[in-house]
Amino acid sequence: MFIIIGIMLTGMLLGYLLRSKRLSWIHKIITLFIWILLFLLGIDVGGNDSIIKGLHTLGLEAVIITIAAVIGSILCAWGLWYLLYIKNRGKETKA
Repeated sequence: MFIIIGIMLTGMLLGYLLRSKRLSWIHKIITLFIWILLFLLGIDVGGNDSIIKGLHTLGLEAVIITIAAVIGSILCAWGLWYLLYIKNRGKETKA
């Protein structure tokens, strides 16, 4: 746990030190790493017999929870986008 926190803090420190540099390529690398992590997670889940054997017991509750989580994430992201960009855009043009 301390290793993970240390790695995160090191990344934050590097980000702070390199904030004046143009790192436009970093988003592509982050996206690639997220795809790789999701792929490896899928391999791990697919290789776990207890998860695969228990898929039929998930049922309607899992589907409802998943749909609710996706809708909630979409609504929160839209609300944050609205508060940060749309609402503030009107204030900047009036000045």
